[in-house]
Amino acid sequence: MNDFDLDGHDFVELNNLLKLTGLCPSGGSAKMVIAEGQVNVDGQREQRKRCKIRPGQVVDFAGQEIKVIQQAFKKPNS
Repeated sequence: MNDFDLDGHDFVELNNLLKLTGLCPSGGSAKMVIAEGQVNVDGQREQRKRCKIRPGQVVDFAGQEIKVIQQAFKKPNS
């Protein structure tokens, strides 16, 4: 399982997650595989292309699992 850090954002849209992680080469192909029912979120088929994926959720596509995380912001030492 791979982690995807939201880098300070509250969520990432499902189609963008597939594109950003390299599981799909483009946003268009991500939308297509989502519409075809090839993507699961937390074990359930998800067909909403812009579904908001939040920390703790797991996305499964093509035998790959991505866990979405939110790293705690660390203040630099002064």
